[in-house]
Amino acid sequence: MTITPTTLFRAAAVAAVAAGLIFIGVQINHPPSDVSAVTTTEWAVRNSLKVLMAALALAGITGMYLRQVKQIGVLGLLGYLVFSIGYLLILSTTVISAYVLPSLADTDPGYVNDVLAAATGGPSGDIGLLQRVFQVQGIGYLAGSLVFGIALFRARVLARWAAVLLAVGGLVTVALSVLPDAFYRFLAFPNGIAMVALGYSLWRTVRIDTTTLPTPVDGSHLATTAGAE
Repeated sequence: MTITPTTLFRAAAVAAVAAGLIFIGVQINHPPSDVSAVTTTEWAVRNSLKVLMAALALAGITGMYLRQVKQIGVLGLLGYLVFSIGYLLILSTTVISAYVLPSLADTDPGYVNDVLAAATGGPSGDIGLLQRVFQVQGIGYLAGSLVFGIALFRARVLARWAAVLLAVGGLVTVALSVLPDAFYRFLAFPNGIAMVALGYSLWRTVRIDTTTLPTPVDGSHLATTAGAE
């Protein structure tokens, strides 16, 4: 199998679509974020999917950036880097949520509840430097989606309405983050839909570029034709 830029861009497109679908899917009927939920199988499955989602999203936005690196400019680079930091921290904190917190639920339930509260933007007790990690994660995710979305819109390569939705999704997240957990889950929908649409748009632009390439000229045929003249 030959690895080409087209293959990599298509893989990134599929990753973006999958990330968006997972991000939406795991929020549906999500259990309350409290110590009683973290030891369940459902919690482990949902958070494992969130880890996968973050990894796929990183691959997806990397493909989006590289596909239009000339058009997206410095603003796009800044947005991509900040957005990537947000997703990297989401991946890291979700690993903690999925595989560390369950082991602490029986011995230190108060700490577990504080971590879960901090993760959803609620008031919490002292959780050490993890509090700063959540703050940087939130800034990276919100600012990154806004700046990267604006850069995608200006580049005019991928679907512009999806770029607007990605940017607006960051602003909506700020408003919803102060609401109860049931409303907080709706944060995923604007970003998830935008990722699906941008991934599909990335796939289409690669396919269009491939189908519009000029047909190679047969050199031997030219030589024969030249000799006959």
